[in-house]
Amino acid sequence: MKKTKMWDAYQFEAPMGLKFALPLGLQHVLAMFVGNLTPLLIITGACGIVGDEFAALRIELLQNAMLVAGVVTLVQLYSIGPIGGKVPIIMGTSSGFIGVFNSVAASMGGGILAYSAIMGASVIGGLFETILGSFLKSLRRFFPPVVTGTVVLSIGLSLIAVGVNSFGGGVTAKDFASLENLGLGLFVLIIILIFKNSNNFLVRSSSILLGIIVGYVAAAAMALFLPTTGVTADGVTFVKSWVLNWDKVWQASWFAVPSMMPVPLTFDMRAILPVCIMFIVTAVETVGDISGVVVGGMDREATEKELAGGVMCDGIGSSFAALFGVLPNTSFSQNVGLVAMTKVVNRFALATGAVFLILCGLIPKLSAVVSIMPQAVLGGAAVMMFASIVVSGVQLITRDPLNARNLSIISVALGLGYGIGSNFGILKHLPEMVRLIFGGSGIVPAALVAIVMNIMMPKDEETKEE
Repeated sequence: MKKTKMWDAYQFEAPMGLKFALPLGLQHVLAMFVGNLTPLLIITGACGIVGDEFAALRIELLQNAMLVAGVVTLVQLYSIGPIGGKVPIIMGTSSGFIGVFNSVAASMGGGILAYSAIMGASVIGGLFETILGSFLKSLRRFFPPVVTGTVVLSIGLSLIAVGVNSFGGGVTAKDFASLENLGLGLFVLIIILIFKNSNNFLVRSSSILLGIIVGYVAAAAMALFLPTTGVTADGVTFVKSWVLNWDKVWQASWFAVPSMMPVPLTFDMRAILPVCIMFIVTAVETVGDISGVVVGGMDREATEKELAGGVMCDGIGSSFAALFGVLPNTSFSQNVGLVAMTKVVNRFALATGAVFLILCGLIPKLSAVVSIMPQAVLGGAAVMMFASIVVSGVQLITRDPLNARNLSIISVALGLGYGIGSNFGILKHLPEMVRLIFGGSGIVPAALVAIVMNIMMPKDEETKEE
């Protein structure tokens, strides 16, 4: 068997032994695990699928979410015909649809019926995005580096706030921004920086994984010396967010087989129309993610085949996910940041992470170990990873000369587009459909402004020659 060399990690198709691949793949899973499950918890809550009555269904849906993410990631890495970009992308449950799905749940009165309509709309929307991806070659001219770079930059900027929130323990935590959470997050960040500058290749490439493992150990040690409970201003006692809930691990079963279609599919135009519009937005974001990961990890621009295959995988993967009761699966921007930071793009290494996700879907006890990770531990890694996406966006933008035209596109897209998405209140008098599409994050309006300006603004002679 060929001996793994350190530079194999920086090559997409290079062979790699499990000794190297396992830690490199596992850190991808840890980076996206919580984000992969959170949208599902939010939408089932919005539909009223909560309480003991639906406990078994929610557990099954969470189990399916991990299994589906692993399967769709493998398709993205290796491709099935034209489906899959063969790019170092990790797939997972998208948070971009939360606003639209919340609206659908409210308009349909919640319950299993609303969730079934969301699943039916996701099947149709996924097929719609697949068709869109097949025509991406003819649409490629609308996505020059100045546009894709601006989208990648917007993705990074939007995620930095998410990383900082996790750094503080999670905004919903009763002890958010406590000294314990901030100290734990800072400790993990420092440990990652130490490992990142190690002379040992495996240690350097696995710095995120090692930092998170040390974070687990630190959280367990903190419980021995610090109070594990606190009291709110209302006098309610709570368990602090950094405390490891090992009971969740002991109670989880060892093996469970996911079932297909745990909820029936319902096709309702009230859900299908807004969801299909969101799938167009998702395609633009996926183009940005693929562009970012190829520039950040491979130091080149993505090809038309990679972009088209990646978007088609988004679509088919989302339809496949809906058959298992899971929300749309799209490219995960968190892992784009990890690739940009570590430069590890080896396909087999990422595939081991995908297999681990599948195992988490089959072995609930394994997924429980990952799920009890304190948000502050994840935040210590996230603030660095997400900032790396911003750097990838800058690298993309600067591939073309920063002439007056390109500077105008970037400035207006970030200033107006991203500004609108960051301040949702400015959209309050616009139609609900506009608020749903453009109020979810700064990514969508920034992307739209960049695309429109690139089409409308005349090119100078220098740009035409290029």
